[in-house]
Amino acid sequence: MSKSFEGYVSSRSSLQSVSSAACLNVTAALGIIAALDFEIVGEITDIETIASGAGIRDRARLRKQYGRGRWRKSKGVARVRLLDGTIRLAEVHWYEAHGVGKKEFKLKLPFLDRP
Repeated sequence: MSKSFEGYVSSRSSLQSVSSAACLNVTAALGIIAALDFEIVGEITDIETIASGAGIRDRARLRKQYGRGRWRKSKGVARVRLLDGTIRLAEVHWYEAHGVGKKEFKLKLPFLDRP
């Protein structure tokens, strides 16, 4: 596709396989958000906290789904393996809380490296 999209690509927790063509169709239809599986390869670097406490909009949902904790939204840079097997450098966002761990990883587009 020649058009570039900015937004998030979510990592689904299920192990269902989705074709790349189906993901591209979802991306084209939504324009910003697409459901796409990815795997983090290696470690996350340049970690920063984006928001914490009341600054997190989804705090009530996170507590309900994962339990109480000091929730923080963080970002970092990592190599990720996409569905088609390519490995790209991307900015990764996630939520985390002490005692709960890291949850709901998302990719921030565009990718940081050139293909």
